[in-house]
Amino acid sequence: MGRTLAIVGRPNVGKSTFFNRLTESRAAIVEESSGVTRDRHYGKSEWNGIDFSIIDTGGYVIGSEDIFEEEIRKQVDLAIDEADVIVFIVDVTIGITGMDEDVADILRRSKKKVFVVANKVDNHARINDSHEFYALGLGEVYCVSSINGSGTGDLLDAVVKEFPKEIEEEEENEIPRYAVVGRPNVGKSSLINALIGQERNIVTPIAGTTRDNINTKYNSFGFEFMLVDTAGLRKKGKVTENIEFYSVLRSIRAIENADVCLLLIDAKEGFEGQDQNIFHLIEKNRKGVVIIVNKWDLVDKESNTHLEFEQKIREKIAPFKDVPIVFTSVLTKQRIFKALEMANEVYKNRTLRISTSELNEYFLPLIEETPPPSGSRGRYVKFKYVTQLPTKFPSFAFFCNFPDEVKEAYRRFLENKLRDKYNFNGVPVQIYFRKK
Repeated sequence: MGRTLAIVGRPNVGKSTFFNRLTESRAAIVEESSGVTRDRHYGKSEWNGIDFSIIDTGGYVIGSEDIFEEEIRKQVDLAIDEADVIVFIVDVTIGITGMDEDVADILRRSKKKVFVVANKVDNHARINDSHEFYALGLGEVYCVSSINGSGTGDLLDAVVKEFPKEIEEEEENEIPRYAVVGRPNVGKSSLINALIGQERNIVTPIAGTTRDNINTKYNSFGFEFMLVDTAGLRKKGKVTENIEFYSVLRSIRAIENADVCLLLIDAKEGFEGQDQNIFHLIEKNRKGVVIIVNKWDLVDKESNTHLEFEQKIREKIAPFKDVPIVFTSVLTKQRIFKALEMANEVYKNRTLRISTSELNEYFLPLIEETPPPSGSRGRYVKFKYVTQLPTKFPSFAFFCNFPDEVKEAYRRFLENKLRDKYNFNGVPVQIYFRKK
């Protein structure tokens, strides 16, 4: 169960500055370079030990120079749909505008908890000016300055009290959770229907018909797990600009709550930029992954088509190439149970524990044989021992005298050796170098 804070407000009130201030301690999950999704407006933050996600709704409007009321309204609707708590930012140097009143109007009608935040309050006179925002009828007004951060602490103290308490998590903890993720229209709902054998999700070829993440408990063929169907999108309005944003948002949610992700791609379209973004999200969240190539029945086959196709995918997901790829046709139910078997295997691999003595017996002679190159000042790195850390995903600490001198290439060498010996197929592995 995630906790989400959405930031709304008209243009140029300082939403992005506020967003950056909240997320700077933990960079947004998605790299800026992934252009299509504009998803750098989705970040992670933490306050008083409580983790939460932040959406900057200004993030997905095209041509934000001349935003119209309708666009703002869409953003506010998005925030109301997706968030637990909403921060409504207004500009103290300008005062209440008509657009602010429109936003306030929509927010008052929603059942969500809203915090009015007067931004750019960086002197005493402006604190007095902020009182006019009480007229918006949304309760207390918090004064902040996003540029220097003053006031954000008090605001966040109040915000985190409003997040839902996490109770549900414990109940289903024993059952693995598999999320079906992918771009809109690759066949996610159809896959789930084929597995369950009933039309639980309405399947239509309009992108984004699934409204919400739907959890289905699955129990047959000796498998038991929760299936999470990530949704495309809520409104069928101007699908073009919001579709990527919505689907990314939902995928992120589902990925965070899953153990293994079944990443569905469309065989006719290949492994695209958006597929790659979702793959890297899964990897960064350290979840297991199985890549499922759907609609394989529609592709013209030559003798080795699927090997070539597989090769192309592995090139795109490098360096984490140790991932199962299954070719299916959901319509004809071809190999969909193979996909499930792989998901189960990946789940097992993700929970694999290796004893410290076994790790040292394997790694110390290997390191002796191929030591890391000497560091910047001719310092030799000496490894003492290796141990697996008690995390939910496989992570290993290599203790040595100069952890900072170990280069990325050597980390990769160690990871490859680990994968050669143990089955971590489909599972991201984390290696840390620590000082003894």
